Amino acid sequence: MKVVNQIIQDSFSAYHGDCIEVSKDLPDNSIHYSIFSPPFASLYTYSNSERDLGNCKTNEEFFEHFGFLVQELFRVTMPGRLVSIHCMNLPTSKCRDGYIGISDFRGDIIRLFLKHGFIYASEVCIWKDPVVAMQRTKALGLLHKQLAKDSCMSRQGIPDYLVTMRKPGVNPEPVAGELTYFCGDKNTFKQTKKLSIDVWQRYASPIWMDINPSNTLQKQSVREDNDERHISPLQLDVIERGLQLWSNPNDIILSPFMGIGSEGFISIKTGRRFIGIELKESYFNQAVKNLKRACVEVNKKNLF
Repeated sequence: MKVVNQIIQDSFSAYHGDCIEVSKDLPDNSIHYSIFSPPFASLYTYSNSERDLGNCKTNEEFFEHFGFLVQELFRVTMPGRLVSIHCMNLPTSKCRDGYIGISDFRGDIIRLFLKHGFIYASEVCIWKDPVVAMQRTKALGLLHKQLAKDSCMSRQGIPDYLVTMRKPGVNPEPVAGELTYFCGDKNTFKQTKKLSIDVWQRYASPIWMDINPSNTLQKQSVREDNDERHISPLQLDVIERGLQLWSNPNDIILSPFMGIGSEGFISIKTGRRFIGIELKESYFNQAVKNLKRACVEVNKKNLF
């Protein structure tokens, strides 16, 4: 299984296939920026395919499998350019891991990219509401009754991270210029000085408190009853900030785990070109709908 289906248009190329195999056909040093959310080891089940990283039996197997992709990402990324990985540390379970605690998934990803030649460039912690997480997961450590019973088994909520790695070398096409707008919860943003300085001071914060967790493509899309919901769609504000900070208009943006097309949707809407790869057919089909919708919206905007 290399490519089962592909849709190629002026603004995007979408491939239904195995991201490791498809990425092997991408030219060396051809990608300006990659941003994606990989499978979180075995936390979620996305498909029944043996090619799906989410179906690996152990963390060791997951990272061995993931390493083949990281190797290709290093090859296809331009020198001096970046790859951003959206991730979180993972809760462990008594039945799967033998203990209740947290696994350093974020750190394992960083170490894997370092192993394949990348430079650890930056990271930001993205705040998530622990009450919402408690209601959704019923995690023992977040329950107030556990605090009252024995707080030694209590813990804080688990945030998201956007970890950014750089390929060594001199960037042949600098991402230059000032920031011209703020992306995020605009109710919390007030301009006090020069706009670009104000925006940068927010973006440079090591913790992003102003990401709207419900601003996802899944929430925005006009969906039909038989459309499958994506388990963990990446917030659109996170994607747009990454693109705003680390890419130029008309750059080629890659997502090897395209899902329903969130990274591509924002790439097209902000004047970038997009390459997306997705293993699961239902996600691929929904992604193509969303990417085509982005193209239509951009064309309408340009007409007026």
